[in-house]
Order: sequence, then structure tokens, then C-alpha cells
Amino acid sequence: MFRFFLSIGGWLLLALFSSATAQDSLFITTKDTATVSVIKDSRIDELIQKQIQINLETSRNARRQDKGFRLLIISTTLREEALAAKTKVYSYFPELKAYLFHQSPYYKVKAGNFKDRKEAELYQRRLALLFPKGVFIINDIIEVKLKIPGEEELIE
Repeated sequence: MFRFFLSIGGWLLLALFSSATAQDSLFITTKDTATVSVIKDSRIDELIQKQIQINLETSRNARRQDKGFRLLIISTTLREEALAAKTKVYSYFPELKAYLFHQSPYYKVKAGNFKDRKEAELYQRRLALLFPKGVFIINDIIEVKLKIPGEEELIE
């Protein structure tokens, strides 16, 4: 008998609780607010702007390429000979960037990033004194250094 009253009491409590929650949900009203206030340090914006500038400066040169001319210094099957030619270019012409490419079985050393063929011809004549087998001007994709806004060009 006690079990009977206990189970009926449990059912009554369950019924009352579920009806109370159902009634409460009918009267709930929501406030629509579309404003959010953010409290932050103003130095964060400065850091973000500095990082944007750094990203532009560092990635700009890496992704900027154009058609131009390079000098083919040597094409050989001997790696040591190619490395010696690259070292020779660096020691006599430090302003020229030298590149060592390997296209099996050949090692090729190219130098310079010339937009203008006339400038490449000037260096060709000078390099021909060091490399008597010949220095050839070739069409190639070159690295182009862009000027950063606000940077002044130095006159030599």
C-alpha cells in the first residue's frame, strides 16, 4: 500500500513539474540586442598593423617574378666546376646574384637579374674575361625587387 501511494505521489509530482515548465516557457520573452561592447588595449591595433607591414615586406620579394635576362656562365657535368664558377662570380661581382641549377646530368650557373638586355650585355663582356669558354645572355624568369612605399632610392 505504501508503494502505491509513493508511486502515485511520484506521478503527481512529475505531472505538476512538467506542467509548470510548460507554462513558464509560454511566458518567456527574449530581448534582441545587437550591440556588443569590446574592451581591448589600443596597442593591439598597432601590433596588427606592424605585422601586416612585415608580412607585405617579407612576402613581396618572394612572390614577385617577371620576365628578364640572366647570364649563363657555365653548363657542365662536373659539380665542383660549377661551384667554382659560382664562387668566382661572387668574388669578382658581389652585386650579382649567382644561381646553381641541376638538370641531370648538367649543372648550370646563371647570374644576375636583368630587366634590360643592355645591362646584361655590359656584364657579359666583363664576365667573358673570367670565363673564356663564353658567357651567354638567356631569357629567364628573374626576381624583381619592389620598392616599399616611403622608401627612397639611393643614388650611387
